[in-house]
Amino acid sequence: MFVYITSGTADYMEKMRKKYVEKENMIILHGSGNSVLLHESEKKSLFATPRKYEVIDQVNVLEQRGYFVLNNIPVSDEGRPIFEQRFLNRARAIENEPGFIAFRLLRPLDSDTYIVLTQWTGPNSYEAWKNSQSFKNAHSKPDPAPGVKKQNIFNAASYITTYSGKVSEE
Repeated sequence: MFVYITSGTADYMEKMRKKYVEKENMIILHGSGNSVLLHESEKKSLFATPRKYEVIDQVNVLEQRGYFVLNNIPVSDEGRPIFEQRFLNRARAIENEPGFIAFRLLRPLDSDTYIVLTQWTGPNSYEAWKNSQSFKNAHSKPDPAPGVKKQNIFNAASYITTYSGKVSEE
């Protein structure tokens, strides 16, 4: 499974989503000052110049509603196996949080920035998760094994982008 992401005006993103809504799973996300269209498919992208990702872990179906949080994490080439192993071996506590809808771990195919995408019923459910003990446990830094040198696997600081999945009114 792959996820392709493109950006544009809200109007153009809505037109594109409506054009393919019967054939493809496309979710439009509205942020502050921009909109993106997320195309999840086994097929080739329908976008001219998308950002391309391979889905390496997923929970539930992405829906056209709610609140989306994209944690963008630049990872070094050497750090990719370590980063992926940590995520694939995660406790999965987020899946039991009130308001949680879906999750995707996206491996970049044309950049160094992974995306950890979570979908929530709204910003309040995401904030509740961030303030929970489960979040603290999931984000505590593990001690390296004895004799293993601690290494920095990140190319730059991570950053978060948030979006609404609400469909605009016509």
